Amino acid sequence: MPKRVLQGVVVSDKAEKTIVVRVDRRVADPVYKKFITRSKKFMAHDPDNSFKPGDRVRIRECRPLSKRKRWEVLGRVGEA
Repeated sequence: MPKRVLQGVVVSDKAEKTIVVRVDRRVADPVYKKFITRSKKFMAHDPDNSFKPGDRVRIRECRPLSKRKRWEVLGRVGEA
C-alpha cells in the first residue's frame, strides 16, 4: 500500500529531531456551499533539525517513531 504524502507549513521546531507541521485542506460546507479551511497538525521526524517555522515541507507516512510521531520529512517544497 502506498504511503500518504502531505504538504504543510512548519509551526514549531522546539522538540529535538521533531517538527510540527500544519496541513490545511479546503472542504465545502454542505448547507452554505462555501469553502472552509480545515487544518490538522502532524508531528514529523526531522533527524538533522534543519527545518524552521514558516518552511513549507512535504511529509510522508512511516512506521511509529514515538507515541505521536508517525510521519517523516521528505524536504522543502520548491527545492530542487
